[in-house]
Amino acid sequence: MNGHTLPEVSVILPVFNGAKTIDRAVRSILNQSLQTFELLVLDDGSTDDTATIVQRIRDPRLRLIQRRHQGIVATANLGTKLSQAPLIARMDADDFSYPQRLEKQLHFLRNQRLDAVGCRIRIVRDDGESSQTMARYARWINEETLETEQISALRFVEFPLVNPTIMARRTYFELGFSADNVPEDYDLMLRAAAGGMQFGKVDDLLFDWADHPHRLTRTDARYSLNAFMCCRRLHLLAGPLADVQQVDLWGTGQTGKPWMHWLRVNNIDVRRAYDINPRQIGQQIHGRQIEHPTELATSDGTPIIIAVGADHARQAILPQLQAQGYIAGKNAWFVA
Repeated sequence: MNGHTLPEVSVILPVFNGAKTIDRAVRSILNQSLQTFELLVLDDGSTDDTATIVQRIRDPRLRLIQRRHQGIVATANLGTKLSQAPLIARMDADDFSYPQRLEKQLHFLRNQRLDAVGCRIRIVRDDGESSQTMARYARWINEETLETEQISALRFVEFPLVNPTIMARRTYFELGFSADNVPEDYDLMLRAAAGGMQFGKVDDLLFDWADHPHRLTRTDARYSLNAFMCCRRLHLLAGPLADVQQVDLWGTGQTGKPWMHWLRVNNIDVRRAYDINPRQIGQQIHGRQIEHPTELATSDGTPIIIAVGADHARQAILPQLQAQGYIAGKNAWFVA
């Protein structure tokens, strides 16, 4: 790439006090099979040797931007403004991109005409070994949310993409991360999906995602379970449940009961309720008798909320929904 050629991809890497891992993260991008990119390392007021370490790396594709500490949201949004390419990829200072990550994501995004793509991941501990404490989330990312339709239908269960794996068109990142007290990456994805953007995932393992006690997602209240729940419920009310007065509910156990209460609080009536637990069937909750899912009625336009948390339950439920005319992501919404 010469000075007159725009990069195909801008990689944005915000960092705050990442001296222990920044060299490895930066070099994992500089060693990509795709060559036509720029890497913007945005040092958000680090007080350690982060900037010095990055300055030692000599590569014309690398730009170091230093600024006073303003936090991840402002720093990531600045990266979007300073980037030059039509496509933007994210990266974090403690993660590792496999050599073909950018090339494969670029090819997939263009061929499938998508707006944003992720990839399969390996969740690793500080010692580089796979993390077993997040094995269920790894399955969710790598198996349950690979297809575009799965990502759309399951987006109110959990964030179906790992943020630092995302490559997207500029229009996605130009929506901007929100400075409100929400998980800004999940909020952006839900806003983009509501606007009609299409998501996908490369079916290749291309990224090591570091899990450790000091990661921002484990220490900042914006990424707490409650914050994620508030975020998904706000977007449900603003999107699929806007102006909806009545729904059906599948799941009245530990996962479903709070959703039934929340629906009532928001003046949305639960018309029919279903559960497979024999102890629940025939019982009444909030005035609704619980039925077995074999009694599921044919879709008549009333949305159905599926609030189940057991492993593989969603995959088992989907065929029965489809048989009754429901379309996941259209009039059937999985939640957690």
